[in-house]
Amino acid sequence: QVQLAESGGGLVQPGGSLRLSCAASGFTFSVHGVRWYRQAPGKEREWVAIITSGGLTHYTDSVKGRFAISRDNVRNTVYLQMNSLKPEDTAVYYCNAYLLAENHDYWGQGTQVTVSS
Repeated sequence: QVQLAESGGGLVQPGGSLRLSCAASGFTFSVHGVRWYRQAPGKEREWVAIITSGGLTHYTDSVKGRFAISRDNVRNTVYLQMNSLKPEDTAVYYCNAYLLAENHDYWGQGTQVTVSS
C-alpha cells in the first residue's frame, strides 16, 4: 500500500524558514521521482519542485534560489527546505509520486504552511 505522509508545516514570519518532509512507503522509493506541489486558498494546485531518482532537481521560477529539494533513500524521505519565505508561499503543500507500473499518481494528505507576521 503506497503512502506519502507530509510533515513540517506551520506558521512562520516572512523571511523565515521551514523544512517539510515527505515520508514514503509501499513502493521502491529509490527508483522514483518525487514532486512537491502547493495549493493556496482559492487557487489551483501548482507544481513547486521535483527530484528525480538520480537526484536531479528542478523548481518553479517563483521559488528558485529559496527552496531546495533533497532525498534520503535510506529513510525513504524527500525534504523541501524553504528559506526566505514570503506571504505568497502560504499554501497547503503536497508531495506526489507517479508510479509508472501502475499508471497512478499518489498524493499525501498535505501540510499547511502559513507565512505571516
